[in-house]
Amino acid sequence: MDKPDRRARSATIIDVAARAGVSAMTVSRVINNREGVRPETREAVESAIQALSYTPNAAARSLVTSAELRIGVVYSNPSAAFMSEFLTGIFEEASTRGARLILLKGDGGAPPHRDALEKLANAGLSGIILAPPLGEAAIVRNVLRGIGRPLVAVGAYDVADATCVRIDDRRAACAMTRHLLELGHRRLGFVLGNPDQAASAERMAGFYDAVREASNVEVKVAQGDFSYASGLIAGEQLLDGPSPPTAIFASNDDMAAAIVSVAHRRQLHVPEALSVVGFDDTVAAVTLWPPLTTVRQPLHQLAAEALAAVVAGGDVIARKTRRQPDRVLDHSIVTRASSAPPGS
Repeated sequence: MDKPDRRARSATIIDVAARAGVSAMTVSRVINNREGVRPETREAVESAIQALSYTPNAAARSLVTSAELRIGVVYSNPSAAFMSEFLTGIFEEASTRGARLILLKGDGGAPPHRDALEKLANAGLSGIILAPPLGEAAIVRNVLRGIGRPLVAVGAYDVADATCVRIDDRRAACAMTRHLLELGHRRLGFVLGNPDQAASAERMAGFYDAVREASNVEVKVAQGDFSYASGLIAGEQLLDGPSPPTAIFASNDDMAAAIVSVAHRRQLHVPEALSVVGFDDTVAAVTLWPPLTTVRQPLHQLAAEALAAVVAGGDVIARKTRRQPDRVLDHSIVTRASSAPPGS
């Protein structure tokens, strides 16, 4: 029989999750006897709980079981498709937990007004989730820093006092660029996202990681901000002039859809004359013609993990233990009809 861990008196839900090899969300479901957990997973979690002598304290239990669980969600994103799917995931997960959501919206990607943020910070919430790009917005960080409640930043990197839930944007962008290179493309265009977001820089870095692995690659880059309108401008810039790209990688699906529109307007057939790929795998990827090849980041799972991080964060704060580690979820490449070998 395993001996109790020496850290038993300070064990947290994060410790249990790490020992069992599952997410904190799964541990929460086992603790609360919720459905949807495989028997072998439940057994592993229960064994970890016993080995660590873990007992949720009152503060943590109130976060995972109370009908009064109240979570603030701060959002503002120029991509309506991304935000719609992310919020759907938040609503569905909140429903399974009996949580009440308090929404605070900014406009066009800008943070809400400082007064509104301060009011939210003082609303007695169980925790706050920051949807991208607000996890890295200075005014949001300044107002919410040190509120004494779990703070979770989705799609963000290295945010003080917050747990970040994201994918590995650099690795995902590298994989997508390799896809284009393997198809034979050597004239590539790339559309950056919002320059104020770390994810934009990570995706550009991944693009160049793959480019450096190949030879004789010509690159053209245009700046966007994740909005459809910025994709229209970027598409015109990339396709003007001699030797335009044979493939364009846009940093999200909205901008990729805009580039497909620019190509159609110029009577360039996609993908025969121009391959176009995106990032996110939102509904925008499958509602245009041709449907987009794109990086899929699991938006519903990101939302669920964000809520789980709020739950786990209450335990961490109550026990005054270490900050939660960032949660990095898996991505995948979804190949559809918008990418093909050049001149196909």
